[in-house]
Amino acid sequence: MSTSFVLTLTGIAAALLVLRLVIPGLPLGRVARRLTPLDLGLTVVGVLGLILHCASMFFRPVVAAIPGSDGVISQINSMGTASMIWYTVPALLVLVGLRRQHWVAFVLLAASLLAVGITMYNGTALSTHLDTIFTAGVMIAATVFLLSAPPWRREAPPTLSASN
Repeated sequence: MSTSFVLTLTGIAAALLVLRLVIPGLPLGRVARRLTPLDLGLTVVGVLGLILHCASMFFRPVVAAIPGSDGVISQINSMGTASMIWYTVPALLVLVGLRRQHWVAFVLLAASLLAVGITMYNGTALSTHLDTIFTAGVMIAATVFLLSAPPWRREAPPTLSASN
């Protein structure tokens, strides 16, 4: 995984966030689902866990700068059961956090995260694995920024019209 890969994925996520902030019709009312504070928390923790897993594998020196991270890095890079748990738990947290979102987005997100796990542990070519990581990253960003309503945003109360 190169720095340009990370920057491109980050740029796409940032572009989706900008779209969300600039286009008043987002999220689309008929497909938007509100995140609860718990949903948001689970999603954030899950995404941070997925970032930790990827960074431990591809940017080891960056993670190694965190005091006490050597054990985690070793477990993740072992590609054994501990590594699978370090991937599966954050992926499931993301899915649980986004479970209320539109079912099509949820299915695509789950499939992309499953593809990441499969390509990571079955010996698939690195380029294919990186493609699945990219797809999962875009799916997470698109679901959060384009389809979900934050817990603090409340709809305006319905207006009453005067009738005779």
